[in-house]
Amino acid sequence: MGRKKKNDRGRISGVEPLGAIIDIGSNTVRLVVYGGPPRAPNTLFNEKMPARLGRDLDETGLLAEEAVELALGSLERFALMLSDLDVSRVDTVATAAVRDARNGKEFLRDVAALGLEPRLLSGLDEATISAEGVLGAFPAAQGIVADIGGGSLELVPVNDGEVGEGCSLPAGTLRLARLGGGDPGKLREELRKMVGKNAPPMAEGGDLYLVGGTWRAMAGFARAQVDFPLSDPHGFTMSRDEAVNLAKTLAKTDVEQIKAAPRVSSSRADSLPEASQLLRVLLKHYEPGRVVVSAWGLREGLMMRRLDPHQVAQDPLLAGAVDFAESRGASALQATRIAGWTVDTVSSLRPGAERLRLAALLLGMAAMQTEPNLRVQQGIDWALQKRWVAVSPEGRAMLAAAICANSNELEPVERLRALASQEALDEAITWGLGLRLARRLGAGSARSLDASRLTREKKSLVLTLAKSHRALYGPAAERDLGLLAAHLGLEPEMRVKGEKKLPEKGEVAPLLDRPMET
Repeated sequence: MGRKKKNDRGRISGVEPLGAIIDIGSNTVRLVVYGGPPRAPNTLFNEKMPARLGRDLDETGLLAEEAVELALGSLERFALMLSDLDVSRVDTVATAAVRDARNGKEFLRDVAALGLEPRLLSGLDEATISAEGVLGAFPAAQGIVADIGGGSLELVPVNDGEVGEGCSLPAGTLRLARLGGGDPGKLREELRKMVGKNAPPMAEGGDLYLVGGTWRAMAGFARAQVDFPLSDPHGFTMSRDEAVNLAKTLAKTDVEQIKAAPRVSSSRADSLPEASQLLRVLLKHYEPGRVVVSAWGLREGLMMRRLDPHQVAQDPLLAGAVDFAESRGASALQATRIAGWTVDTVSSLRPGAERLRLAALLLGMAAMQTEPNLRVQQGIDWALQKRWVAVSPEGRAMLAAAICANSNELEPVERLRALASQEALDEAITWGLGLRLARRLGAGSARSLDASRLTREKKSLVLTLAKSHRALYGPAAERDLGLLAAHLGLEPEMRVKGEKKLPEKGEVAPLLDRPMET
């Protein structure tokens, strides 16, 4: 048996970690180890301990002794795990509870004694970094980021890719119940005063971006109410009216009934009635166009700060799709060639369609590497359930529809209409059928694509082949050309470069087909 490479022991499921974040919050202490592409990192390991460091803070001004002991035990374990994994780049940050507690500095000294290097974030730091995380996932975000933790609520504006000056308010989930004294009306009034006095302004027409486990649990309840087909809360979007109705429903729903809802953890359910009052106040104050749930926040913002400008400028959806597809045997270069080869079949002016189309080709090619009887459902699951960033629910549905069309199995597309318009799904089917034809010709090889061209000409979809590659056009390729042409409302036609086109009745034969680049 050969000697292992030095970094073998530092891998998780074969992936080299990029780094780790230890987040010492008021409610939980969490370790997240990241890997994969820097612009769209994957979570390799994620563990939290509900230490509830801030549970007695408002009464005693101290971190509870039992909570400190529990947190330090977890942190010692985290430090040992990171050492065994050879993860040297670790950001350890502490937030509201440690910031506000009289024994916070003593606690941080104990953390440092474990070999970690804790950094105490100010409220402004916490707000800014969280907003940077949201911009990492939603580069075009415009509005207000509302990040709720156990001890504090951070509100910060985002606009044109920039983070504005935010604020940190003592309105975390551990404090909401005490703030209202059990009276919902009093709680709303206290929150209205606090938000009205301190909240930063929002650009007109902006959205409200919700960050934090409590908001994600709230989104889980909302998704269960409408049987929403996506399991990932990231990117879940509501209109303002839908969010108002959700807040009112939660306010009058028994906690045990909330706990019974799927996708809502019992540890978060207890705080949802009070958090719903906070949401009502924020909706009234800002009147956002939409409410968007973001799974990216403080920890991802810390990861974004590690990137250079070139990495930040990358498209996070494509960065993630390329890494995912290549790990499953698909080639990003081949996908790019096929995207160029099929470009004449695309007529959409939909914003962002090209990046979605390339992502769809990557996932479609990756799905073809799996077992034939699994590839369609596997591909649909990848499109709908994997945590992609910078893609809407409609975009996810389009990815899934393209994967179905690539295997010419369009029945599952009907289920996607809850997420996307028929127009969007039809466009995605074009992508998948184009990929299917490219694969059929010559397994999508560079030579087969170089020796052929796919073009629209009046009422026809024309496949032109070099003489050297005429044999690629067999019955299967003819069927797939026909499928794509029919979907586009065109007639299929095959030509060979240098051969005259036979005229239709009443037409004059062209002198020569137009030249084709090779």
